[in-house]
Amino acid sequence: MKYFPPSELIINEDGSVFHLHVKPEWLADRVILVGDPGRVLMVASHFTNIECNVSSREFHTCTGTYQGKRITVVSTGIGCDNIDIVMNELDALANIDFNTREEKKELRSLRLVRIGTCGGLQPNTPVGTFICSRISIGFDGLLNFYAGRNEVCDLSFEHAFLNYMDWKGNQCAPAPYVIHADQELSEQIMGTDMVSGITIACGGFFGPQGRKLRLPLADPEQNTKIEAFEYEGQRITNFEMESSALAGLSHLMGHRATTVCMVIANRLAKEADTGYKNTIDQLIKTVLDRI
Repeated sequence: MKYFPPSELIINEDGSVFHLHVKPEWLADRVILVGDPGRVLMVASHFTNIECNVSSREFHTCTGTYQGKRITVVSTGIGCDNIDIVMNELDALANIDFNTREEKKELRSLRLVRIGTCGGLQPNTPVGTFICSRISIGFDGLLNFYAGRNEVCDLSFEHAFLNYMDWKGNQCAPAPYVIHADQELSEQIMGTDMVSGITIACGGFFGPQGRKLRLPLADPEQNTKIEAFEYEGQRITNFEMESSALAGLSHLMGHRATTVCMVIANRLAKEADTGYKNTIDQLIKTVLDRI
């Protein structure tokens, strides 16, 4: 069996994984990911019991029971770089024996749903809309560091988008990848009351999402072009910062994942809502019921 040395898989003295400080026995098969550590307890407030509650840096983890379902909720912080940490450590907890440091014989496949917030890019995604990211376009480049990237990505969509944005040959432009979320899980979570989305996962909140404060943008027309892009009759619905890495790494690792977000700003209408906490709890309850 494949062996993982201490330099590659760091295990703390108490037997927990390095960044999350979670032990293998604390991980449920159903996992909810949130960005904000403070949102973990908002999710866990719906549990009938809590068996694990541990925090380390931006990573806060609770495992408990909701309507008979054992669920783990983990905060990731912001960005695809943190998703890389969380997904690799969750996968290690599920599929590596921490005593022998060897890969387990049978794959344990997790079911993961990220609950977040996003910026809407179309007239049909006003503030308050719930969007399920059926397809993600990763501006982060994370998946390009892993073998098998081309086998799980939608290469024809990638080429169409690159040609449209005129980024081929531009060494300063992103190297985006296009990845589909798990279809069955997405349909289960989306139901009939969410928008089916094509989401761009950005490598930042300001410039990469076309926000201009004191620094000028390399391409001031980027958002206008993105909003008008169409592929097989579908348009890009929203910006966020994690969905592509979650979907991509899950595909490569053998897990099932999708992302659902509530729109808190519509870039087209130039409107935003910072008082969204009550509505996000409605989205949390919806995901808990459907996961």
